[in-house]
Amino acid sequence: MESFRTRDGRTLAYRTMGSGPTLVCHPGGPGFSSRYFADFAGLAGSFTLVLLHPRGTEGSDRPSDARAYSTQDYVADLEELREHLGVERMLLLGHSHGGVVAQAYAAAHPDRVERLVLASTLARFQAEQEAAMEVGVSAREGEPWYEDACAALEAEQAGEWETDEQLAGIVLRELPFYFAEFGDREREYLRLLDGEIPCGAALKLFNEEIFTTFDLRPELGRIAAPTLVITGSSDFICGPVCAQEIADGVAGSELVLLDCGHFVFVEQPEQFADAICAFLAGTAPPAAA
Repeated sequence: MESFRTRDGRTLAYRTMGSGPTLVCHPGGPGFSSRYFADFAGLAGSFTLVLLHPRGTEGSDRPSDARAYSTQDYVADLEELREHLGVERMLLLGHSHGGVVAQAYAAAHPDRVERLVLASTLARFQAEQEAAMEVGVSAREGEPWYEDACAALEAEQAGEWETDEQLAGIVLRELPFYFAEFGDREREYLRLLDGEIPCGAALKLFNEEIFTTFDLRPELGRIAAPTLVITGSSDFICGPVCAQEIADGVAGSELVLLDCGHFVFVEQPEQFADAICAFLAGTAPPAAA
């Protein structure tokens, strides 16, 4: 793991792997490190991946201000990372909440992004997105894990935890919703998250004050970089409704839907990697399955 000092004295950590052009990757949550990217569908075979651990996760310090987890705070960290890496323009990928940060960053710093990948993310969460989420949740009703995962999802959204360790347990219980099919491979993947302590302050602020109020649509027109929007057709929280709205707002963007849930790089690793490599190489992404 590598790190550097931010201007306000915090340590911001990241891990690197692979070789080739540098691709900066911002994970989601908020409040989770890039550990869940795992080998990130083998993209390290084509790129030098810089996998950021956002503020408050893994080796990255928590800010002294418990409210310093706004989208703009994450954008500022991303700009400091770019400066630390010494690159003028980034290949940038954001997944889930990391995609929210990536959208905001590309709009605020359009000259600093060479190409942009927005994976399993959204520009807002309001009536249309909430309705799609409710449909996605109901579609899993017959699963044996359904009731417990629903209870965990409600507890997470309501902030019903006292410690970050308790939050970690709640999140693991709700994660089956994030897959199109929750089988042995997906259970094995979730073991990667065992032992990770999320940053509860970041998630609590997002859930209580940002999630249902933020709206990046007015900023999307300022994104100048060629943009790929990619998501799973069965993603219950950042699915086709969310992806289409982003694609409509970013001029000239490309939209790819894969047959999977939220963790596109786990359920469809080959198609995900093919689409990313083709797009970043400047060629058309493969057709969705």
